[in-house]
Amino acid sequence: MDELVVQGEISSRILTLRGKQVMLVRDFSEIYQVENRVLNQAVKRNLDRFPDDFIFQLSKEEFENLKSQIVISSSEHGGVRKMPHAFTEEGIYMLATVLRSPIATQTSISIIRTFKKLREFSNHYNALAKQLITIDRKHDKHYKELKKALDTLISKSEAVDIANIGFLK
Repeated sequence: MDELVVQGEISSRILTLRGKQVMLVRDFSEIYQVENRVLNQAVKRNLDRFPDDFIFQLSKEEFENLKSQIVISSSEHGGVRKMPHAFTEEGIYMLATVLRSPIATQTSISIIRTFKKLREFSNHYNALAKQLITIDRKHDKHYKELKKALDTLISKSEAVDIANIGFLK
C-alpha cells in the first residue's frame, strides 16, 4: 500500500477531543481490518496497559457532537449502542503491542509516522505563526509612528494662517 495514501487516510481520522489528538475505536477496526469487538476484547484483556490518559470513553455530549460532524450510524439501525472509546497517541502506541497481525504491525508503523508528521507540521506552523506576530507588531509600530507624524503635520498646518502664505500686498 502506498505510504502517502495510508498516511492521508490515517490523518483524516485523527480528531481533537479534550485537547488531545485521538482516534476512535471504529476507525482502528477499519484500518486494522478487525471487528470492533475483537479490538475491544484485546483492550479489555490488557486493561493494565491502557490507563485513562491512553484511552477514554466519549461522553454523550462529545458523541452527539461527533455524530453531527461525521457519519456514525444510528443505534436504531444496528450502529453504535454505547459511547465509543478514543485512543490518545500513547494509547495507539500501546495498541500496537497488543495487536499482532502483519496488517496491525504495518498499520501501527504508518500511524506512528503520521502522528510524527503532524507534530512536525504543528511545530513548523507554530514557528511561522510567531514570525507573523513579530512582523505584525513591527508593522503596527511603524504604522503608529507614521500616524503620529501625520497627525503632527496636520495639526501644525491647521495652525498656520493661510492669509500669510503667498505674496505680500
